[in-house]
Amino acid sequence: QVQLVESGGGLVQPGGSLRLSCASSGFTFSSYYMSWVRQAPGKQRELVAVIGSGGSTNYADSVKGRFTISRDNAKNTVYLQMNSLKPEDTAVYYCNALQNMGSGNYWGQGTQVTVSS
Repeated sequence: QVQLVESGGGLVQPGGSLRLSCASSGFTFSSYYMSWVRQAPGKQRELVAVIGSGGSTNYADSVKGRFTISRDNAKNTVYLQMNSLKPEDTAVYYCNALQNMGSGNYWGQGTQVTVSS
């Protein structure tokens, strides 16, 4: 059974930091692209960051220089370090696993991040 469980969300003041985690099981983690996707109220889902199986990364322009995605294949976990948070970063953050050269596509349940003073 595939599971992706996000954690680490919460309420933080502007300029603060949070670290999201996504613990995965039930599939070959090291073979998957892992991404963080967010959805703010009334807006479409936005790809925030993606990391390949070899560690290559890509970021949305809106988070470059502030967010860092990383993975630990031994722990089947992907992280998103978020620094210098802004109110516009407020959203539900979802973890996604996309199989490289395959059909696997899995989602977590999401974790709420709220940036407010």
